Amino acid sequence: MSSTSSETEPDELPLPCEGVKGNDRIMSRSDSGSGEDSLDGIPRCCPLTPSLSPQKRTASQSQTEPPLLRTNKRTIYTAGRPPWYNVTGTTFKEAFVIGLCGGSASGKTTVANKIIEALDVPWVVLLSMDSFYKGLNKEEQELAAKNEYNFDHPDAFDFELLVNVLRKLKKGKRIKVPVYDFATHLRRKEWKTVYGANVVIFEGILAFANKELLKLLDMKVFVDTDSDIRLTRRLKRDVSQRGRDISGIIKQYNKYVKPAFEQYIEPTMQLADIVVPRGGDNFVALDLIVQHVHSQLEKREITVRSALASAHQGQPLPETLSVLKSSPQVRGMHTIIRNKETNRDEFVFYSKRLMRLLIEHALSFLPLKPISVETPQGGVYHGRRLSGKRITGVSILRAGETMEPALMAVCKDIRLGKILIQTNLDTGEPELHYLRLPKDISEDFVILMDSTVSTGAAALMAIRVLLDHDVPEDKIFLLSLLMAEMGVHSVAYAFPKVRIITTAVDKEVNHQFHIIPGIGNFGDRYFGTDAPSDWCESDDGMDL
Repeated sequence: MSSTSSETEPDELPLPCEGVKGNDRIMSRSDSGSGEDSLDGIPRCCPLTPSLSPQKRTASQSQTEPPLLRTNKRTIYTAGRPPWYNVTGTTFKEAFVIGLCGGSASGKTTVANKIIEALDVPWVVLLSMDSFYKGLNKEEQELAAKNEYNFDHPDAFDFELLVNVLRKLKKGKRIKVPVYDFATHLRRKEWKTVYGANVVIFEGILAFANKELLKLLDMKVFVDTDSDIRLTRRLKRDVSQRGRDISGIIKQYNKYVKPAFEQYIEPTMQLADIVVPRGGDNFVALDLIVQHVHSQLEKREITVRSALASAHQGQPLPETLSVLKSSPQVRGMHTIIRNKETNRDEFVFYSKRLMRLLIEHALSFLPLKPISVETPQGGVYHGRRLSGKRITGVSILRAGETMEPALMAVCKDIRLGKILIQTNLDTGEPELHYLRLPKDISEDFVILMDSTVSTGAAALMAIRVLLDHDVPEDKIFLLSLLMAEMGVHSVAYAFPKVRIITTAVDKEVNHQFHIIPGIGNFGDRYFGTDAPSDWCESDDGMDL
């Protein structure tokens, strides 16, 4: 991945298999997005002045991510997230939420891990109720130090925050999860950022104790383990992981844990769809759970790309589309970069010139407010300034990244984000593989960049990601050197407030979803690479 001086510790948002449990992660994806978004040291403004530090490219594609979960039998790797919205851009399928309830140390986390392993599907989020303990005040901390505070009572948990977080996660939104420190009994300043899930596994001792929480659970599983076994596990855990003494653990267990189980936890067993005796060793029960989840996921499958290809035919181009004036200079540059005989050096040179013109044209659509300044001669000049906090550029990798230098050349200290979307060769659908977005992007005007747009499937996915991160639709500007009418219609139909800006629009898309007459595989021509025979060209510069 490339880097710029304007990105310091970027907020790489967790994608699949992100687990948050107290101050630990059950599973992680390269610790991306850990803590509150981490771009605090970055300049906040983007005045329309030249930049003196153009970006230096270090790699043309994102680095391979490490394994998500190692088991005795296999390793589960990252895979792309298929569309979670329909052709209107609306979230169509919610995440499937499994609730795991059971007494303290009953083996809920073990069951969750084994379900994830057996499911063998990407984009699973593991959320623990332990993260939602309330922070203790001084008096409560003194009680906790003497093992006199009841951590197993419903009042110990922040159910309001928990319900809000799980509801947003179920709807596909980006969420922040608190990190609870069991040593200090306080929440840490850093929160975990989680985004994107097909399946959410939520586990906790009181997972079934709140009516609003129950409404969010698609499947309820109770892990039933013998009390002696639970006490033994709790002793080992609290001594080794939480630094507590054995006498204090037993005192707390007899005074609070056991009575709370009998009063609040055990009665909720009747609410469960499945009861799992012996926890993670009950393979029959685990198999039933996995079969049911698979059947539910199959019912929620969506096909977007084929629907886009057959929609909006014969419709007039939308008013939100702005095409750079086709001057002799612009047509001349298009002639050069469209010519299959053009060598790489000329292709790159004239592509960069077009990108610069495109960026300058796009900036003219940003809202400006009047401002008066005093000149060196003491006069007053009545001018304009950006009406907003700042601008952020987001590129759809890898070909969209070629437009970053042009943006940086006219927007000083601009912040940059990345989204990697590729085609699934089996389904033909776009899949989200990686994203890295700056802090507080919801407050910005976002310039979304891709080299070409044919069906608009990748652009739709990228815009949906931005909306899930609370970027207002009317603050998104989609920029591309070349678009097909089909892609323009698809984006405008789904997101009518998004401004679409390009240097040219071609009428046709062939059966391979390539723009006709088009420009070829922009990424390969720009970077001088040749795609493998099984590589779908629409991943990189031919768009989806």
